[in-house]
Amino acid sequence: MGVRLLLGWLVLVSSLSAQEVPRNVFTDWKERVDPSVERALQYLASVQNKDGSFPENYGDSTGIPALAGMAFLSKGHLPTEGLYADNINRCVDFIVSHQDREGLYVAGHAGSGPMYAHNISTLFISEVSGMVDPERQEKIARTLPKALALILRAQNVQKPEDHQGGWRYHPGSNDSDTSCSGWALMALRSAKLNGAAVPDKAIADAVDYLYRHYDENEGCFGYSNRDSHKYSLTGMGLLCLELCGEHGKPATIKAGDFVLRNHRELANNQFEFYGNYYNAQGMFQLGGKYWETYANYMYDFYLPKQQEDGSWHSREAGRVYGTSIMVLAFTVPYRQLPIYQRDERVDEE
Repeated sequence: MGVRLLLGWLVLVSSLSAQEVPRNVFTDWKERVDPSVERALQYLASVQNKDGSFPENYGDSTGIPALAGMAFLSKGHLPTEGLYADNINRCVDFIVSHQDREGLYVAGHAGSGPMYAHNISTLFISEVSGMVDPERQEKIARTLPKALALILRAQNVQKPEDHQGGWRYHPGSNDSDTSCSGWALMALRSAKLNGAAVPDKAIADAVDYLYRHYDENEGCFGYSNRDSHKYSLTGMGLLCLELCGEHGKPATIKAGDFVLRNHRELANNQFEFYGNYYNAQGMFQLGGKYWETYANYMYDFYLPKQQEDGSWHSREAGRVYGTSIMVLAFTVPYRQLPIYQRDERVDEE
């Protein structure tokens, strides 16, 4: 794991000299965030099924165990030792044991289409690769290349020009949406960082696809055009561009400004938790006033919404999903997963 974390996250960085060096927002909140996150992880551990799946919405798909697994990892818990090692390993085992002949990680009820769960599962398996015991690492080595190959094949399905470079509900879909595409692109970038042979063209084509769904006047990203679901998807576009070498470009700055102006619009939105997760990651990548402003809002607004049992309930997909994705948003500054890494010069003058 040490070698992997030393690799960091490859982001091309330009100066943010116009911003002030921010106070350490996370340090200010840490005394409240730490106990909240641990209560959430205790909740996830308490409801996990023996086979690694979870109850409630989509818990028997591969996507929910993947999100929960990343939640445990994001606080620094390991699959080889410690309080939640068994829980993490059960997530891994469930996913790698549910791969079909085509390479798709698929099980149970995956919602609107299996590619969402597959992309999230591939991201988790890539992130945990190198952290597990040798026997599980062998299973990952057998299944992960197939999972990545399926993502690449799905991207290369013949599609209309506006949909080229993206992904949608099924491996053979001839259209795309930015939500599914965001998860796929993050999986590919994670794997590439970890040494997988992901073609540069696949990343470039996905970035081009995102730009075709970016409104340069407003600074937002849309779902199937330039502004649909913009309050929940602009953070996704921001993060993906940041992780693919677009740091400091006009699009990322404008997207950060859009989130600054409109983040309160997420409250009670159908995809509120999803949008918050991506906003937190994207704004952390920008740093400065972007992260300081958003972090203060996020912790202040969502900490009181945690239930007595440690969970958060999401209108999108219930408590396990809501809790997992809220933990992933809260723990961005812990930087325990490579997807949370950023160049430390981001907050320099």
